[in-house]
Amino acid sequence: MDYKDFIADPNRSCAIVAHRGAWHGAPENSLASIEKAIAVGADIVEIDVRKSADGELFLMHDDTLLRMAGIDRDAETFTIAELQAIALREENGGEHRAVTDQRIPTLKQVFETIRGRIFADLDLKDRGLFSEVAACAREMGVASSVDLKTTVMTAGDIDWVRAQTIEGVPFMAMASFTAGDIHERLALLAEIKPFMCELRFDRLETIANNEQLFRDANMAIWFNSLDMAASGEWTDPKALLDPDAVWGVLMDAGISTIQTDEPEALRRYIEARKVSRHQAEALAG
Repeated sequence: MDYKDFIADPNRSCAIVAHRGAWHGAPENSLASIEKAIAVGADIVEIDVRKSADGELFLMHDDTLLRMAGIDRDAETFTIAELQAIALREENGGEHRAVTDQRIPTLKQVFETIRGRIFADLDLKDRGLFSEVAACAREMGVASSVDLKTTVMTAGDIDWVRAQTIEGVPFMAMASFTAGDIHERLALLAEIKPFMCELRFDRLETIANNEQLFRDANMAIWFNSLDMAASGEWTDPKALLDPDAVWGVLMDAGISTIQTDEPEALRRYIEARKVSRHQAEALAG
């Protein structure tokens, strides 16, 4: 099954996205974090893509290597050989983290690792790499297993997406919705028909009350429950304390893909929720 078919399956459980890999126990954006994401049952791994000084695509979130390797220099000023000689710090880095045996991976190494095992969300730090990354995915035989995404809020954004050469690679839009503009925003997105939308919203009711509109557009809803301001009250730390009040509420509102720094906990919650629903149905029947 390819990525788009998986997301479109009405019978699937909420999809789990491991943010920068499953980095609890492995350096973020490393091959080990991707292997761990697979091991804990994530469906999708989110990774950050940059381009080296000599033109090789590689993984790193920050502009510099300070947090993940203790080197205060822009990552993209290194050659790929120099980058792959650098050892990554544990988990999400910082000066208190120990150095590991993991190196900065190339995108091609990542594609070899994920093929047939997990889908990948490609967060390009320079969206000008769209066509180049898509070509790499096609060359490596993983085009139908990854996505490319960018913000789509204006007609100009639509024109930019249309100008990219990304045939064969699923496209995901990133957009914000309010109760006052949801119809306008969906009409705009309908021009390029993204298979999924990574969204932000003013109030959860804006999404919950219009769930059918997203269904009619064949566009799944992705939300980030990461510990950041844009996630509002629906964050991982709160979900660990009360998953029903965060992940459960999001799923009930029609959100079917959740990006998290706690993929293992989210997997356990989804499985427990499924068991509870089966038990409730058995009692009712």
